[in-house]
Amino acid sequence: MVLDKLSNATRYTCMHPLFVQAFAYLQETDLASVATGVHEIEGKRLFAIISEDKGIAKENAKLEVHRKYIDIQYVISGTDHMGWKDLAQCSQPNDPYTEERDAAFFPDKTQNWFDVPAGSFTIFYPDDAHAAMITGEVVRKVVLKIAVS
Repeated sequence: MVLDKLSNATRYTCMHPLFVQAFAYLQETDLASVATGVHEIEGKRLFAIISEDKGIAKENAKLEVHRKYIDIQYVISGTDHMGWKDLAQCSQPNDPYTEERDAAFFPDKTQNWFDVPAGSFTIFYPDDAHAAMITGEVVRKVVLKIAVS
């Protein structure tokens, strides 16, 4: 798991061949005016999901993991409160993985909470169980989905 500011993105471009394009999209796109929804960048290998919603309460948080995609979650406006837990420490999922949604959900709770303010991003790999949008405010964000292979 990574948490950093977009101004430091070049530190991470070596971590995956598509990260150069992913961070270029974040830096070169007027994200405040892009319509919410799914936007293809490099077909199914790299795409963006733009959302603008009010978050949920911490007691309703669900940890999730993905197998096919790495998430880069970038906050455009507001502050997203997120949680993280190592997948190896999670119990069995209470909502098992399906390939269609590329997600499994866990009943586990985490003690690892952090704020992601506007201008910052997280990177979650398949072994990073994470919960996002744990906030009472409206957050505009983009989740870049990057194919693992």
